[in-house]
Amino acid sequence: MPHYQNVPFEVPSSWVWCRLEDIVCELKYGTSEKSSSVGKIAVLRMGNITNVGTIDYSNLVYSSNDEDIEQYSLEKDDLLFNRTNSSEWVGKTAIYKEEQPAIYAGYLIRIRPLLISPDYLNTVMNSGYYRDWCYDVKTDAVNQSNINAQKLSQLMIPIPPLKEQGRIVAEMDKWISLIDIVKNDKDDLLTIIKQAKSKILDIAIRGKLVPQDPNDEPAIELLKRINPDFTPCDNGHSGKLPYKIPKTWVWCSHNSILDISGGSQPAKSYFETIPKPNYIRLYQIRDYGESPVPVYIPINLASKQTEKGDILLARYGGSLGKVFHAKQGAYNVAMVKVIFKFENLIYKEYAYYYYLSDLYQGKLKEISRTAQTGFNITDFNDMYFPLPPINEQQHIVQKIEELFSSLDDIQKSLEV
Repeated sequence: MPHYQNVPFEVPSSWVWCRLEDIVCELKYGTSEKSSSVGKIAVLRMGNITNVGTIDYSNLVYSSNDEDIEQYSLEKDDLLFNRTNSSEWVGKTAIYKEEQPAIYAGYLIRIRPLLISPDYLNTVMNSGYYRDWCYDVKTDAVNQSNINAQKLSQLMIPIPPLKEQGRIVAEMDKWISLIDIVKNDKDDLLTIIKQAKSKILDIAIRGKLVPQDPNDEPAIELLKRINPDFTPCDNGHSGKLPYKIPKTWVWCSHNSILDISGGSQPAKSYFETIPKPNYIRLYQIRDYGESPVPVYIPINLASKQTEKGDILLARYGGSLGKVFHAKQGAYNVAMVKVIFKFENLIYKEYAYYYYLSDLYQGKLKEISRTAQTGFNITDFNDMYFPLPPINEQQHIVQKIEELFSSLDDIQKSLEV
């Protein structure tokens, strides 16, 4: 084999560098014939090539063209190279293990190894070195990149002795299997964390998260001092109530103690993208996500405003059910602000967690007529709010935040 002066990196003395064309018997483009939903044989396309060196046999198309079947049929251990794709994924390569008979489409190139372990070659062609090479040699066009067979033939491959190739593949398989296990376990753990938070909120608003203090003033007594006309829901309505709560708690109809106020906004012609005197930030749902887009409106047109820490509820579309801690500014029509009808009755953070709980979220699914119409205050007429003594509300919030903090730490460690 030829000796190359300029090689990508140093390899052990028992290894050699070769170009791909030196160790394969062909690099062949696939069929350009149109495929269909039925036929004699599957046609693998670029979407069937995964980014981890395997073939995905879902979403297949088929061909019954006998000439194509003769010319483009795959043999076990052929490699398929994706010659045209996005800049990120051009060059994806996978090994064919004869899982089912197949031919391949024109955006793929068949690589038939000759003097090298096919599995080892597939390992190299899914490595960081190889991805860097693809980025360096690709030709970019509008919305796609290309690496043709001529460029592919010049790819430099580091080749160990044949037995060592086998050991490398076996070691890689072991680590990939371990990574898959860890990834699956990680996904399972993230699901468990989400479920745990939901369960914490559920037991919190059932009065089971913290012990009741017999010295706390019962919620009904506080309510009657604040609002002498208050009538508790359990007077003749116990059949409707969601579940049993501690004796010091009281069920209230949502609208007897809370209200909501829908947002507003002026015409978009008033929007500014940079702060100006006498303008105020208009918050939209996207501004409470990872990609905020600041918008400012004249303060005299900001009829609906929030203070920092107010509670906002998303009322429309795919964001329906989301709950936000408000920032100081105006808020648009896609959200409503929670209004507390009585001072010193509900600890704000307790209400925040109530809106995150399944008690609210489940009811919201029932009352939201469509993703577009959202909800109004009348939809909350038969929604119930479990009210603990004010001191217990604070203890509940402290416990929730303590437990959530521990779960968040676990989640962060999984995301590293």
